[in-house]
Amino acid sequence: MVNIVHPLLTLLASLTRQELAQQIRYLKAENEILRSKLPSRVTLDNRERNTLLKHGRKLGGKIKDVMTIVSYSTFRRWVRKMESNTPTPEKRSAKRGTGRPKVEEDVRDTIIRIRKETGFGYTKILQELRRMGVHVSRQTVKNVIVAAGFEPAPGDHPDTWHKFLKRHAETLWQCDFACKKKWTMKGLVDVYFIVFIHIGSRQIWISPCTENPNADWTTQQGRNFQMHIDDHKLRCETLMRDRDRKYTAEFDNVFKSSECKIKLTPIRSPNLQAHVERVIQTIKHEVLNAFCIVTNEHLDGILRTTQDWYNKRRGHSGRDHLPPIRDESVTLPIKFSKQNVTCESELGGHLLSYRQVA
Repeated sequence: MVNIVHPLLTLLASLTRQELAQQIRYLKAENEILRSKLPSRVTLDNRERNTLLKHGRKLGGKIKDVMTIVSYSTFRRWVRKMESNTPTPEKRSAKRGTGRPKVEEDVRDTIIRIRKETGFGYTKILQELRRMGVHVSRQTVKNVIVAAGFEPAPGDHPDTWHKFLKRHAETLWQCDFACKKKWTMKGLVDVYFIVFIHIGSRQIWISPCTENPNADWTTQQGRNFQMHIDDHKLRCETLMRDRDRKYTAEFDNVFKSSECKIKLTPIRSPNLQAHVERVIQTIKHEVLNAFCIVTNEHLDGILRTTQDWYNKRRGHSGRDHLPPIRDESVTLPIKFSKQNVTCESELGGHLLSYRQVA
């Protein structure tokens, strides 16, 4: 009986080894295909390394036949490190207490305070600290500012565009060209005009229109604008404009003769002219889009009414929801009565405004 069972067990064991060998060959082939689709180097964390060590140490040298993610020498180095329980470099550094000391809390708070109050860059803050006898590196200043949540912008200027506009608002004007289609016997024609806005009060001035905005016409509109601000006792020390070729040197000389500086905006930067761009959008959407223009006189009449309406009756959020040219009586506490409210219409009833009559 033993002579029969022993060969049978041997045969079953042989078949089992063959099946296992086939499975291993399949898994190796599948592993090679998957490995070819991964990067040349696969980074493993500590948990993944420990998993490979747990199963790979039992195979001994035979692991060379199946491993693909790491080399055999690397795997052996992991084994030696685990067996000898060698501390990692981070543990050795912590044990010796090496590394830079932490920044003192007072120094850190001072760096953040200077950044908040001035917007200085890293080098500028470092110079202020040195003058107070604090010796830290520029990288330390940067680390503190970034950790505090500020924008990492080394060397940035404390001045901003918003601060520039606010500082010069009372003497700063912006101007830009706008156009409207005019119906003619030959089809639609572009008619141009210039819009000026005072940043401080939001008052606007709109030039007469033309189909040909040449140098003579543009220069004359500059002179007309100068007469307008002189009549209304407004100052223009800085005029912002874009780099449109319709602006000529003669146009700039009109303002330079009165000691007004011309500030050109960078190319393709309409956001820097946001105030005048918004005014032109308002004029088009709230007024001009409702009309079909047939003559230049027709458009000039609409623009004059629009200018008066914008300056005296249209409210602005930046002006406490009041018009640029305010009626001081509306700020006085008066008894409101609905019977005293009247509606005024302009441009054929297109523009409506309300006021309380006495």
